[in-house]
Amino acid sequence: MIALPGYQIIPKIYESAKSHVYRGIRKQDNKPVILKVLKQDYPTPGELTRYKQEYSLLRGLNIHGVIEAYDLQLVKNTLVMILEDFGGDSLLSAIGERQFTLSEFLDLAIRITEILGELHKAAPAQIVHKDINPANIVFNSTTGELKIIDFGIATILSRSNTSLKNTAVLEGTLPYMSPEQTGRMNRSLDYRTDFYSLGATFYQLLTHQPPFATTDAMELVHCHIAKQPLPPHELNRDIPQAVSAIVMKLLAKTAEERYQSAGGIKADLELCLTQLQTQGNISEFALGSQDISEKFQIPQKLYGREQEVETLLKAFDRISQGKTEMMLVAGYSGIGKSALVQELYQPITRKRGYFISGKFDQFQRNIPYSAVVSAFGELVRQLLTESEAELNRWRSQILAAVRPNGQVIIDVIPEVELIIGPQPAVQELGYTETQNRFNLVFQNLIRVFCQQEHPFVIFLDDLQWADSATLKLIDLMMTDPDTHSLLLIVAYRDNEVSPTHPLTIALEENALRARCANEKQGAIVKQINLRPLNLEQITQLIADTLHSDRERVRPLVVGKTEGILSL
Repeated sequence: MIALPGYQIIPKIYESAKSHVYRGIRKQDNKPVILKVLKQDYPTPGELTRYKQEYSLLRGLNIHGVIEAYDLQLVKNTLVMILEDFGGDSLLSAIGERQFTLSEFLDLAIRITEILGELHKAAPAQIVHKDINPANIVFNSTTGELKIIDFGIATILSRSNTSLKNTAVLEGTLPYMSPEQTGRMNRSLDYRTDFYSLGATFYQLLTHQPPFATTDAMELVHCHIAKQPLPPHELNRDIPQAVSAIVMKLLAKTAEERYQSAGGIKADLELCLTQLQTQGNISEFALGSQDISEKFQIPQKLYGREQEVETLLKAFDRISQGKTEMMLVAGYSGIGKSALVQELYQPITRKRGYFISGKFDQFQRNIPYSAVVSAFGELVRQLLTESEAELNRWRSQILAAVRPNGQVIIDVIPEVELIIGPQPAVQELGYTETQNRFNLVFQNLIRVFCQQEHPFVIFLDDLQWADSATLKLIDLMMTDPDTHSLLLIVAYRDNEVSPTHPLTIALEENALRARCANEKQGAIVKQINLRPLNLEQITQLIADTLHSDRERVRPLVVGKTEGILSL
């Protein structure tokens, strides 16, 4: 229990992963308040900054359906946010106590959608909540007031990129999280992520269960990105198919397939409520007739890369069966090499694999293994978010692989020490012997992660700027007969690589040795060459962007782009 001068604190009413929530009374005017306190006694600077940002965001909003922030106070080493208390309880609590009638659901759904629409239009910047769920919607059944709370991870960015992270550090509430918010969809995040979470919330209000019932975090992520939930009307025959269809449209896997505006959602919900009130039932109708987006959105799916994606996915399937392959991805700068590789996020999630990436820099070509160091630093950070039991398992396996030369790896990849701890010093050797020793220990290390139960994908970008030590390491990885379930993807700008470039020579030698080492299985080095999109592909992209057809936009494409566009 906290002590805050000027406030009478009532026992805790809620506890999240990062905060405690109390009810209280402000003594000066006997006003009921909510006190939200950071959980840790010594919060990190990042957590304190986020709390201040949440308070600042709430103070800047003037939306009746959003909880009001009164004050932010420093208490000892932590922060306490004082918020409005209008006597409500979360919809999550209400779901556990009662069944909303269809009319009550539609009324609540319309009002929640209205508030969300106001958030997405908020000035001076649009707000994306990123954590819409029944626990963050508070309803006072006596007064009828309804408000959205908890803006701890809200953002004012119109679009942000997500990365593939361990499920333990994902931002948001996993059962309601959009596919793109998991970081495994190769799609950036915008306001439409809230529509997916809204759909998951509606789903639970109607059926008393979230769209996916599993409690396994990785399985839940896979469900969000790849599986369709059972439509609500199939779980409860009293739910009209039109209402069920609205929810399922909100739960579409890609943002382009969902509603594009809160106004479009509200219009369909209001039509359902009107039909229910006037004729006692709800008939099916075409959804989204008034769903007009106020924002210019270019579709995020890949165009003209179907064959290349298929090649990459087949390679991943093979390494999931124990093979080892290298995929060369060549193309001009900005043509979409990274976007292509990120299409592997979904199958990696399905197979519970690991994906790490590093990028070479033309101004760091004298630094050995720079991209490899970056990639494995990322892997260490992923492992550090695992449970203690899982981390101990990794620690044991890594130590068994690198002893007695663990310090050799730490000297190059310092983050490894965070897992295995300090290691004894190693004997000093000459340059060539030192490099050979590192290569040997690194091979042992990489085998730890290359397992059929969790295939391993390494992506190294801008290989045209790689150092000779890295090229040698790649050669060793690809010719090691004891390494399995590894897909090494290297991307480079082929227009900057001549026939006499060190990379060209190294890749040719590597491919030859790989073929010899895997004579019975055939070549394991394959190449994808990305070219600019053709006229038809550009036309389709623009037609989808403008919600038109190809014939209508074709004069625009030919006239303005001359058929040239790189993605």
